[in-house]
Amino acid sequence: MKLIVGLGNPGARYARSRHNVGFKVLDALADKLNVTIDKDDFFGVYCRARLGEEDILLLKPSTFMNLSGQSVQAIASFFKVTPSEILIVFDDMAIVPGHIRLRLSGSSGGHNGMKNIIEMLGTQDIKRIRVGIGEPQVGEGIDYVLGKPSPEEQVLIDEAVAKAVEAIVDYLKTSFHHAMSKFN
Repeated sequence: MKLIVGLGNPGARYARSRHNVGFKVLDALADKLNVTIDKDDFFGVYCRARLGEEDILLLKPSTFMNLSGQSVQAIASFFKVTPSEILIVFDDMAIVPGHIRLRLSGSSGGHNGMKNIIEMLGTQDIKRIRVGIGEPQVGEGIDYVLGKPSPEEQVLIDEAVAKAVEAIVDYLKTSFHHAMSKFN
C-alpha cells in the first residue's frame, strides 16, 4: 500500500493560498482516480483508491501545516505503511512556478510541514514532490506562502499541479526512479 500526502492548511481562508498546492495536487489526483477524499480520521481527510494493482491512500492533513506529521504518522501506523511507501507533495519557494522536483530523500529544505513529518517518522528517507511557487519579490516568506498567486502565477502553478499528478501516476505505474527521470 502506498500513502500519498498533500500538504496544506484547512479552511476557506487558506484554500487558494500558495501553501495549499499539496491539497490541490491531491484533489486533482482524486479526480483522475474517480474517488472523493471524504473520510475524516487520522487528523485529516483521506480515502482509499486503486490504480491497477496498487492500493493507495490519499491524505490531506487537517492539523495545519506545522503539525502535518501527526496526521501522516497516525495513518501510516494504522495501515502499516512504511516511510519507503510514503510520498509527500508540498509547495516550494526555491522552485519557480510551473516546475516540480522529485526527490527520494533529504532535509525539509526549511518547509515546516516536511520538517514535522521527518521528525514524527524519524527519517529523511521519504519521497517527495516539491511544487514551485516562486519567491517573494519583497517581504516575509510567511505572507507570501499564505497569499494568493497572481492570475499569471496561478496559470503556471496549475500547470505544475497537472505535472505533479502525471508524476504520481507514473510513479504508481512504474517506479519513483522512472518518474524522477521523466519529470525532473
